[in-house]
Amino acid sequence: QVQLVESGGGLVQPGGSLRLSCAASGIFFRIYAMAWYRQAPGKQRELVASITGGGTTEYADSVKGRFTISRDNAKNMVDLQMNSLKAEDTAVYYCKAAWRTEYWGQGTQVTVSS
Repeated sequence: QVQLVESGGGLVQPGGSLRLSCAASGIFFRIYAMAWYRQAPGKQRELVASITGGGTTEYADSVKGRFTISRDNAKNMVDLQMNSLKAEDTAVYYCKAAWRTEYWGQGTQVTVSS
């Protein structure tokens, strides 16, 4: 049974930082591309950052220079370090694993507000 479990969301002030984590089980983690998506109220889900099994990363323009995605293949985990957070980063953040099929986590809420 495949499981992706996100953690680390919460309420943070503008300019602050949060680190999201996604723990994967039930998959051969190192071959999966991993990604973080987010969905704000009334908006479509959008790609935030992705990382291949070999460590190649990509970022949405809106988060470049502020967010960093990383993975630990030994621990089956992928993290998203978010710095200089803005109100527009408020969303539910989802972890996705993709190879021949896709798996999604349940999401974790990030709220950036003073």
